[in-house]
Amino acid sequence: MTDAVGVWSHAVAAVLFAVLALWQTRGPKGGMQRRMLGLAFGLTAAWAFAVALAGPGAFLARAAETVRNLGWLGFMLGLLLRGIGVRTRSTIVALYMVLAGVAVAQLAVDIFTSQAVSDVRTAEALFFAILLLRMTFTVGALVLVHNLYIAATPDARWGIRLPMIALAAMWIYDLNLYTVAYLSHRWPVELFAGRGIIMLLLAPLFALASRRNTRWRMRISRTVTFQSLSLMAIGFYLIAMVIIARAIELIGGDYVQLAQVTVVFGVSVAMLAFLPIGRIRAWLKVKVAKHLFQHRYDYREEWMRFTDTVGRPDDDADALDVRVIQAIADITESPGGLLLTPDGSGGLALQAQWNWPSAEVPTPASDAAFLQQVEEIKRIVEFDAARREEVNAGATTTPEWILNEQRAWAGVPLIHYDRLVGIVLLARPRVDRGLDWEDFDLLRVAGRQVASYLAEARGQEALNEARRFDEFNRRFAFIMHDIKNLVSQLSLLTRNAERHADNPEFRADMIATLRSSTAKMNDLLARLSQHNTGRPAEPRPVKLRALAATVANARAHQHPVKVEGGADIVALADPSRLEQALGHIVQNAVDVSPADEPVWIYIERRGLEVAISVVDHGAGMSAEFIRTRLYKPFASTKPGGFGIGAFEARSLIAAMGGRLEVESREGAGTRFSIVLPVTQITARGDQPAKTMDLL
Repeated sequence: MTDAVGVWSHAVAAVLFAVLALWQTRGPKGGMQRRMLGLAFGLTAAWAFAVALAGPGAFLARAAETVRNLGWLGFMLGLLLRGIGVRTRSTIVALYMVLAGVAVAQLAVDIFTSQAVSDVRTAEALFFAILLLRMTFTVGALVLVHNLYIAATPDARWGIRLPMIALAAMWIYDLNLYTVAYLSHRWPVELFAGRGIIMLLLAPLFALASRRNTRWRMRISRTVTFQSLSLMAIGFYLIAMVIIARAIELIGGDYVQLAQVTVVFGVSVAMLAFLPIGRIRAWLKVKVAKHLFQHRYDYREEWMRFTDTVGRPDDDADALDVRVIQAIADITESPGGLLLTPDGSGGLALQAQWNWPSAEVPTPASDAAFLQQVEEIKRIVEFDAARREEVNAGATTTPEWILNEQRAWAGVPLIHYDRLVGIVLLARPRVDRGLDWEDFDLLRVAGRQVASYLAEARGQEALNEARRFDEFNRRFAFIMHDIKNLVSQLSLLTRNAERHADNPEFRADMIATLRSSTAKMNDLLARLSQHNTGRPAEPRPVKLRALAATVANARAHQHPVKVEGGADIVALADPSRLEQALGHIVQNAVDVSPADEPVWIYIERRGLEVAISVVDHGAGMSAEFIRTRLYKPFASTKPGGFGIGAFEARSLIAAMGGRLEVESREGAGTRFSIVLPVTQITARGDQPAKTMDLL
C-alpha cells in the first residue's frame, strides 16, 4: 500500500510539474526569470517521474533529485542576479557555488555507490556520506531561501513569497527525511512515499507563484551576507562534527567513544574561547570585507549608527565632545580617541578623551604650525606616514608627543566653513592596517558633520552666555534708572538741608528719607546679584491709597504730588514691585511737569479691575512715539533720560497679571493707568478673595 501511494503520488506530481514547465515555456515572454522557473519545473517533473519509475532508492532517482536541486538553486541565483544595489552579491554567489559543489560531490558519491561494493563497512560509510552530503545541501539551501526572502525589496516580497514557502517546505521535508534515515540507519520508505504527497500539495503554490506578474527585485545588504555566512558556518560546523564522530566510529578501536567526545568537546571549547576575542572578530571582519565586498563600509548602516551616537543620546549619555570621538572611532573600530580643539592662542589643547586614559597630552597639545597645516590641507592625517617622514627627512609639524605615542593612528580634522574647530585623534585599531580611499572619504564627511554639531553646541553656549550678559545688562539698566531717581531725591534733600537744617521736623523727615533710600539701594544691589531670579512675590491684597500716599510723600520735597481715591480699594499685587512701578511713572510725571502744576494720582474701580492713574500736564507724547518708541529701552523724550522707566514699569505690572495703559496729547499732558485685578478683604480680614470668585 505504501509503495503504491509513493508511486502514484510521484507520478501525478510529475504530470503536474510537467504541465507547469510547459506553461512557462509557452506563456508570454518573461525573460531569464521565466525560463529558469520553467527549467526548475521540468527537472522536478523528471525527478518525480524517475522516483515513480525506479523507486526512491535507485541511482536514477537520487541523481534526478540532485539535478532537481541544482535547477531550483539556479532559479534562486537568477533572482539574486537581477537584484538592485548588489555590489555585495558576489559573496552570496560564492555560497551558491559552494552549495553547488556539495551537490556535485553528492552526485559523485551516488555514482560510486551505484557500483557493486562488497565490503560492508565501506557500504555503510558511503551510506552515511550520502546522507551527510544531502543534509549539508538542504541546510545550506534553507539558509539561502531565508536570506533571499529577507534581501527582497518590500514590494518584491509579495511576488516571491509563495515560491520561497514552497521551496522551504520541500527542503525541510527532505532534511527531516535524511535525518531520520541517519538516525535509523535505513531508508524510511514511508517518508519517501509521503514526499510525493508533499510535492502534490506544493504544485498549486508554484502555479500561483508563476501567475504573479511582478518584478522580483533583490537588494542584498551586508547584514544579509553576514547572516548567510554565519548560518552556513553553523550548519557546516554541526555537520563536520557529525562526520568526524562517524569517521572515528568507522576507524574503530578501544577508545572510540572517548575519542569522539574529546574531539567534539575540544573543538567546541576552542570555538567558544577564541571567537569572542575582539581581535579575532575584528580580523575576521576585515578579511571578509576585504575579500568578499567591493566596498569596506556599509554606508547606510554606518550613517545610521553615527547619527544615533551623536544626535540621540540617552539620559545617561556622555557629553557631546565624548560622543563625537566615539562616533568617529566606531567607523574604523578604533578602541579610543582624543579631541583637540583650538586653545585661543594659536595651538591646540585637549578637550575630551574616550577610552584612552593612558594618553599623556601636554599643554598646549600642539603649536600654531600644526594647526595651520591641518586647517590648510583639510585631509586625514596618517601618523605612521608622519613618523616615516620624521625618520627620513627629519622635518614634520606633527607634535613630538603624537609621534612618540604609538597608539596614535590617524587624525580627523573637524572643518566647519573652512575653519578648524578641532581634530580627533584615533587610536590604532585592534587589527592594524593602512588607511585607504574609503577611509579618507568617509572620515572626511563624518568630520565635517561632527564639526557642525560642535559649532552648533559652541554657538548655543555663546548664545546662553550672551543671554546671561543681556539679563545682567537689563537689570543694571533698570537699577541705574532707579539710582538716578534716588540721586535726584538725595540731591534735593542736600539742597534743602542748607536752608532747613535747624528745623526739627525737617531733620526727622531727612532721616526717614535717608533710611528709605538706603533700603532701596540695598534692594537694588540684591536685584543685581546673579542669584536673584527676578521673580515677583505671590500677589496679595494691597490697599492702593496707602501705597500711592507713600510714593507721593517720597517726592513731596521734589514736586507736589496729590492722591485721590477711596481708602478701601484693594488690588492683588506684589507691594514692593507695584510701588517700584508706580514710582517710575510718578517720577517721569514729576520730571516733565511745570513747577506750578501738581502730579495727580487717581485710584478708581473699573468693574472687576482697579486703576491707578498718574496724570501730569507736561509736554505730552505723540501717537507715533507711543506706538513705536515708548516701551523701547533707551528711548526718552526727556533730556538726559534713560528711557527705562516705562519699559520696566510695564514689565513689573505684567508680571503681576496687570497691564499699563497710556493716553497722551502733545502740549496737554499724559495719563498712565496701572490696571490690576480687584480683590476684597473678607469679613474676618484674613483671607483675600478675587472679586470674580465672590460673584
